[in-house]
Amino acid sequence: MEDRDPYGIRSVRNRHDDPHIPSDVRPDQLDRVARAQLKTLAKENADVVATHLVMAARLIDEDPELAHRHATSAARKAGRIAVVRESLAITAYAVGDFALALRELRTYRRISGRDDQLPMMVDSERGLGRPDRALELGRSVPRETLPVDVQVELAIAMSGARLDLGQTDAALLELEIPQLDPERAYSWSPALFSAYAAVLEDLGRDGDAEDWYRRADIAAAALAGEMSNEEDVIEVFEEEADDEGSTLVSDDTGGVAPGEGGADAGNAGPNDDTSND
Repeated sequence: MEDRDPYGIRSVRNRHDDPHIPSDVRPDQLDRVARAQLKTLAKENADVVATHLVMAARLIDEDPELAHRHATSAARKAGRIAVVRESLAITAYAVGDFALALRELRTYRRISGRDDQLPMMVDSERGLGRPDRALELGRSVPRETLPVDVQVELAIAMSGARLDLGQTDAALLELEIPQLDPERAYSWSPALFSAYAAVLEDLGRDGDAEDWYRRADIAAAALAGEMSNEEDVIEVFEEEADDEGSTLVSDDTGGVAPGEGGADAGNAGPNDDTSND
């Protein structure tokens, strides 16, 4: 039977009251890559969608429930736009609705043709209590075809799935990727180093775990420009950002986006747990 709703738009069309948008929120505050995707919409609608996405970006950390309401409003008005469905997925994940997050990520993947949210898809499967399916999904795409930061996020998610299954040794192997380099640190290094340390700790290798936790702390401090010990000085540099990066970013948010910041580290690498359930 023909699928009359290939984009899953019905899933976001239930009764929903649009949340308030403050007067200081403007459409041009949305990340330019996201704004470009909205050009297929009528201008008035595009502006409303853009402001909801800006609000979702603002609120994702402090009030994920309200951020999710804004993303839902955007999806009701622009359900066939990849950046909108991605934002809805991210906010659903943030509020623990892993079933919705996975469904929306599949829709985003189908519309955009991108695999950059594969780690969140893997973690959503974990959140649904399906670590075996999480591992299968994570292996479905050749790792080398993904951006480096996504490769790292995927390794951490896969390691978490192994831990869910009680496979601690395998969880450690999932993290032993080329990016686990104690001599260099990038924006994703603190999370990777910390995840590695946590698994070492689970294996009873407390001394090694302490070393990697320390590397995680040093890398995080270097990336934040907060190094004070001369012995720990690390040269921080920036790489070119991916023009098709995260959706939940507005032009005035600041911070280091995944894949942007990096550091040479004589002693590199926070306390991201390997489990994101």
